[in-house]
Amino acid sequence: MNSQDRLLRLPDIIGDRSATPPIPALIPISKTAWYEGIKAGRFPRPIRLGPRTTVWRLSDLRSLITSGVMDSELPHNVSDYLTTKEGNHE
Repeated sequence: MNSQDRLLRLPDIIGDRSATPPIPALIPISKTAWYEGIKAGRFPRPIRLGPRTTVWRLSDLRSLITSGVMDSELPHNVSDYLTTKEGNHE
């Protein structure tokens, strides 16, 4: 993992409308569809940091998006959103 690579949790990827403030979806699919995509090898495998903490590398998500696998499912502003996530070092 590159030292500049961010780690994202599931709500950062699929969004969470009930959060305050709401988290917009990077990849607008359900939690079930996301995990089915991982199982099928369509989406990147997660990194387990602990028994209840799972993350994904931002670089893996960028590769997924640029590969065109999800072109029809992604919002038009994904590249802007990814740039924001890279620059936001919480």
